[in-house]
Amino acid sequence: MPVSSTTPVIHTPARHVMENSHAAAERVARSIIETVRQKPRTVLGLATGATMEPVYRHLVAAHAGGAVSFAGVTSFNLDEYANLAPTHPGSYRSTMNRLFFDHVDIDPGKTFLPDGQSRDRRAAAQAYEAAIVAAGGIDLQLLGLGGNGHIGFNEPGSALSSRTRQVALHISTIEANRGFFADGAVPAEAITMGIGTILEARRILVLATGSRKAAAVRSALYGTITENCPASALLAHPSVTWIVDRDAASLMA
Repeated sequence: MPVSSTTPVIHTPARHVMENSHAAAERVARSIIETVRQKPRTVLGLATGATMEPVYRHLVAAHAGGAVSFAGVTSFNLDEYANLAPTHPGSYRSTMNRLFFDHVDIDPGKTFLPDGQSRDRRAAAQAYEAAIVAAGGIDLQLLGLGGNGHIGFNEPGSALSSRTRQVALHISTIEANRGFFADGAVPAEAITMGIGTILEARRILVLATGSRKAAAVRSALYGTITENCPASALLAHPSVTWIVDRDAASLMA
């Protein structure tokens, strides 16, 4: 459900404030597990970043304990760095393998990330959109939240109707991700699902933790829909759940 050129209907999302980041991650993992149990052939939209790491630990533990199977699941990650080999430890393909895919029974052939190495990035982006459609669309999209309000790698200024494409990363995003690269050399570009692409998911689950995200949470939930805060576009979606810890919720009304 991409944002239209007319004034969108504003929805009030569900909000859950958890005591700490650990409880928030567990709540998110529980929601994903329940979704997969109810629909074993679920199409998941997945996210990376430090906020997501405990979520994947919970999912791996649940699978190891026999609580959930991912054998029928198809996944599409939000984004991937440009010009980074999938085997590079900083790539999102490598990260997802290390944190999740290699430890559960998901079919590796049904785990998709944008092709950041393609010479024709426009064609690669269009192919990614087509693959999502061919899979039946995303049932549940997991999102983190950037300190500047970005979702995926849709930085402030991204069109609310944007599709999967190559983007330049904001310096604040590069700095936030520098710790994931041993040499500190974070790629300056990436391929990301667009905001319009994200909004086509049937359900969206947002996880935000830590005081550094508090201002972005407030802008996304209590402002107007604006390109200055990409996450504010989520107000146009009828089925969004925010799960935040007390620190991230500190500026909520």
